[in-house]
Order: sequence, then structure tokens, then C-alpha cells
Amino acid sequence: MPIIIAFPILASALILQTVIASSLPLLSGYADLILLILVAWALQERVRSAWIWTVIAGLMVGFVSALPTLVPVIGYVLVTAIARLVHRRVWQTPILAMFVVTFLGSLVSQGLVMAVLVVQGTPLPLADSVNLVILPGTLLNLLLALPVYAVVNDLAQWVYPEEVEA
Repeated sequence: MPIIIAFPILASALILQTVIASSLPLLSGYADLILLILVAWALQERVRSAWIWTVIAGLMVGFVSALPTLVPVIGYVLVTAIARLVHRRVWQTPILAMFVVTFLGSLVSQGLVMAVLVVQGTPLPLADSVNLVILPGTLLNLLLALPVYAVVNDLAQWVYPEEVEA
């Protein structure tokens, strides 16, 4: 069931991201709702399908973006790896883990996109890219991290209900 619900949830988030989040920039940075959902999903205790959700989300984003298809997949896999690593280390404070992984994941994901664009020949000044795109996008992700975590936490409890001992 977790894999089946991944498609409508991630597709809805992708639609929200491309329609609403892209129309609300901070300087030139945008929120990455897919990244936030993947981080929140990977930080849940009982979730076992985080890697599958990551690949599905990466392929969806790769399909609708102008980037090569594997760039979002690789970026989201790295973010999920960071989330799973932090989850094992900071498991007692999941909200703190959400903020830490959102910050690191935003930097890694957007840094990877910037590196790919530079390799493809796009002239991007480093200071402008960091100050106008990466840092504002990271701030937007941090602002949305808590509400997204709350929604995904409820979703995870619905998908993976606690076992009642008799």
C-alpha cells in the first residue's frame, strides 16, 4: 500500500510545486515540496518504502523539469541517504532532524543542480547563485518543513498503524 499511495501523493505535491510554489519565489529561490515530503517520509520510524518513494519522486521531477532525468533522482537519493543517516543518529528529536536534513538536503540538491548547469555550459556566477537562489530556496524549505512534517507524520501513522498488543 505505501508504494501505491506514493503516486497520487507525489503527483499532487509535484503539481502544487510547479503551479503554486513556483509563483511564490523568494528572490529567485523556490520551495521544493517534493524534497520536504521525501525528508519527512524518510524520518518516520516505521517507514520502509522511503527509497522507492525517492526514486518515484526523482523520476517524476526529472520528467517535468528541463534538467537531465537522473539529476533529480541522484539529488533526492542523496537527500534520503542523509535523512536515513540522521534518523539513526538523532532519532529522539525528529523535528530537529527534519530541520537539519532539510537544510543539508536543500544545499546538496540545489548545489547538484547548479553543478550540472555549469557543466552543461550555463554561465552561473557562484556568489549570485548562492545568494539569490540556493539560500532563499533553503529558507523557504525551512519555513515549510514543520507543516510538511506534521502532514507526512499523520500519513505515516495512517499507512503504518501501530500494532496493538493483546
